[in-house]
Amino acid sequence: MAWHLNILIMATTCFMLFPRSEQSSQSELLQQLRKQLEYPRQLNGWGNPSSDPCYTQPTAVLAVSCEGNAIIELKIIGDRITKPPKFSGYSVPNVTLSEAFVIDSFVTTLARLTTLRVVILVSLGLWGPLPDKIHRLSSLEVLDLSSNFLYGSIPPKLSVMSKLHTVTLDGNYFNVSVPDWLDSFSNLTVLRLQSNRLKGSIPASIGKAAMLTELALAGNSISGDIPDLGNLNKLEMLDLRDNELDGELPEMPTALVTILISKNSLKSEIPEQFGQLKRLQHLDLSFNFLVGSPPEEIFSLPNISYLNLAANMLSGSLSSSLTCSTTLGFVDLSTNRLTGDLPACLNGNMNNKVVKFDGNCFSVDPGHQHEAKYCQQSHKGRGSNKDVGLVVTVVGILFIVLVLSLVLMASNKRSCQKVLAEQQFLQKHKEDNSTSGMSSELLANARCISQAVKLGTQIQPSYRIFSLEELKEATKSFERSAFLGEGAIGKLYKGKLENGTLIAIRCLALHQRYSIRNLKLRLDLLAKLRHPNLVCLLGHCIDSAVDESSVKRVFLVYEYVSGGTLSSYLSGSSPEKTLKWCDRLQVLIAIAKAVHFLHTGIIPGSLYNRLKSSSILLDEHLMAKLSDYGLSIITEEIYKHEVVEGKRYLQNNAAEMDDSEDDVYSFGCILLEVLMGPKLHEKGAPFVLNDLVVSVSSQEEREEVLDPVIVGTSSHDSLSIVVSIMIKCLSAESLTRPSIEEVLWNLQYAAQVQVTADGDQRSEVSSQAC
Repeated sequence: MAWHLNILIMATTCFMLFPRSEQSSQSELLQQLRKQLEYPRQLNGWGNPSSDPCYTQPTAVLAVSCEGNAIIELKIIGDRITKPPKFSGYSVPNVTLSEAFVIDSFVTTLARLTTLRVVILVSLGLWGPLPDKIHRLSSLEVLDLSSNFLYGSIPPKLSVMSKLHTVTLDGNYFNVSVPDWLDSFSNLTVLRLQSNRLKGSIPASIGKAAMLTELALAGNSISGDIPDLGNLNKLEMLDLRDNELDGELPEMPTALVTILISKNSLKSEIPEQFGQLKRLQHLDLSFNFLVGSPPEEIFSLPNISYLNLAANMLSGSLSSSLTCSTTLGFVDLSTNRLTGDLPACLNGNMNNKVVKFDGNCFSVDPGHQHEAKYCQQSHKGRGSNKDVGLVVTVVGILFIVLVLSLVLMASNKRSCQKVLAEQQFLQKHKEDNSTSGMSSELLANARCISQAVKLGTQIQPSYRIFSLEELKEATKSFERSAFLGEGAIGKLYKGKLENGTLIAIRCLALHQRYSIRNLKLRLDLLAKLRHPNLVCLLGHCIDSAVDESSVKRVFLVYEYVSGGTLSSYLSGSSPEKTLKWCDRLQVLIAIAKAVHFLHTGIIPGSLYNRLKSSSILLDEHLMAKLSDYGLSIITEEIYKHEVVEGKRYLQNNAAEMDDSEDDVYSFGCILLEVLMGPKLHEKGAPFVLNDLVVSVSSQEEREEVLDPVIVGTSSHDSLSIVVSIMIKCLSAESLTRPSIEEVLWNLQYAAQVQVTADGDQRSEVSSQAC
C-alpha cells in the first residue's frame, strides 16, 4: 500500500513541476535572445531570470503573449533606426549589432520557441542573410523583420510554413529577385517587401497567390512587365511605386481599393477596365509614360477619392459631360498633353476638391498651359520607321557636331578671356563669402536640382524681378495694414499684385554692402530652390545705393500661404486649429523632405535654414511649406546672436558646428513641439524634454507628458519611433545625430506603422503621397 502511495505522490509532483520546467526553459531562451540582441533597453524588464515572461506588462515597444504557459507572440521594436548611406553586408558600429552577432545562432534560439505564432522584430540592427531554418517556426502566422539589415535572398523554405499569412520585410537589403514560389503559400494574405534592393521582374507565379489582400513592392529596382493579377480576387492594395517597370499597364483585380504604381516607366494606355473598379478609392499612376486619353469612368467611380495621373503623356480632350464622383477630393492631371476645355466638375476647387491641371494645353488658365501646338505633336508609333529615324538622327548629330566645332573654334579665344575675367572678379570678392563657407566661385557655378525634381517644379510660377514701384503699389506704400511682423531677418509685408495674386514680401536690410553682381549670383542660387514643400520664391527687388555700386536692401517676394504657422496649430490658442497625429506626421515628413532637398538638391547645399515651427506654414489643405529658407546664402548677419531654444547659439565659425547637423538639432526642437503642443509652454522645453526621455518606455507616464490631442489618435509604435528620432536629433554631441535623410526615412516608416495600426486606407495614401 505504501508503495502505491509513493508512486502517486511522485507522479503528482512531476505533473505539478512540468509547467514550471517549461516556463523556466522559455525564460532561459528569452534571456539568451536578450544576450544575442546585445541587451537593448527595451528588454530591461527581462533582467530578472525568475520572472514569468507571460505576465510582463506589454508596452509600445515590447509584448510577450502567452496561451497557457506557451509563448505565442514576441514583439520587440528597437531604436536602431539609423540607415547608413552605404551598407556592404558587414557590421556598422552604432548602427547594426556588433561583429559578434551571428544571425544563424539567433534564429536557432528563436526557433526553439516552437509555439510562436507572431514574431515582430523591428529596428533591432539584425544583419546577415536570413537563414532557411526560420521555417522551423512551423506555427508562425505573422513574421515582421522590418528595418533591419538582412540581405541576400528570401529563404525559399518560408513557403513550407503553411500557417504563415503575413510577411513583412520592408526596409532591409534583400538584393536578389522577387521569389517565384509565392504561389506555394496556401494562406499568404499580406506580402510587404518595400525599400529593399530587389531586382529582376515580378514572377508570373505571384498571380496564383489567390489569398493575397496586400502586395507592396515599392522602392526596389524591379523591371519588366506587371504580370497578370486577374486571379487575385481578394487583392485590395497594390503598391509598386518607385521601381523600373517598363511594360504595359494590365487590367486589375476588381476588389482593389488602392493602386499605387507611380514613378515607373509604363508606356501603354490606361485600360478601360479601370473604369469598372467599383471599390477603388486611391489611384496613383503619376510619373510614367502613359499615353492616350484617360478613361472618363474613373472620375465617377463610386468610391474614388484620390486620382493622380500627373507627369505622363496623356493626350486628347475630356468630354464636357464628364461627371465626378461626390467622393473625389483630389485630382492631378498636370504635366500631360491634354487639350480642350476643362470639364465643369474639374473646373475650380469646388466642394473642397483639389484639382491640378497645369502644364497641359487646356483653354482655361493660359498662363500655366502650353500652346496648342505643343500638345498636337504626334507621339504615336514610337519605334516605327526605325531606319528613317536612324538616318535622320545620324545626319542631325553630324551636322550639330560640325556647327558646334566651327562655333567653338571661332569663339574659343573670347570664351577663355571671359572665364579669366570672371575668375579675377570672384577672387576679388572672396571676402563676400557667407557663413556656410560657400565661396563666390561655388555660388557662380552652383548647379540646379536633378531632372527628377525638375519634373515636379515645372508648373510652379517662373522667377522674375520686381520693381520697387510695383511692390509699393502692392502694399500701398508699405502701409501699416500690410505689415505682418518683424523678426531677426527683417520685416514681412502682405501685398496684392495687379493680377490679384497675394504675395508676402520679406525686406532684408543688408549690413554688409555687396556689389550688385555678387548679390545677383547669390539670388540666382536662391531662385533655384524650388520644391513643393518650400514657400515658392516668386522673385526679388534690389534697392541699391545712389551710386548703384552697392546694395541697401533686398526684397524677397514669396507666394502667400494663408493657413497660418505650425506654431499657431500647436499652441492651443485656437480650438478650431487642431492637428491630429496623422496630420502632424505628414507635416513633419513634408518639412524633412524640404530640408533634405535644401541640403542635397543643389551644389553647394543650402544650410542654416532657420527651422522653427513659426517658419512652417500650412495652406488650406494642411500642406506644410517651409519659409525663410536659404537666407544665409544672401547675408550672414541674420544668424548672429540668435538664440535657438533658449540656450543654443548658432556660431559664425563653421568649424565649431556642422551646418547640416544644426538643422537636424532644430528639427528635433520642432519634433518636441509637435509632440508636446501647449504643454511645451507650461513647463518649458528643457523640463518637458527631460520628462519625455525618462518616461519614453512607459506608456502611462508618457501620455501624461504628450499633447492630449495625439494620445487618442496615434499608434503607440508610431509615437515611439518619432520620440526616438527626436531624442537622437537633440543629442548634445553633433556627431551622434542622424542625417536629415535618415530622419526622413524613419518618419516615413513611422507613418507606415501608423497606417498599419489604424487600418485607414485613406491615411495610407496620404502618408505615401507626401
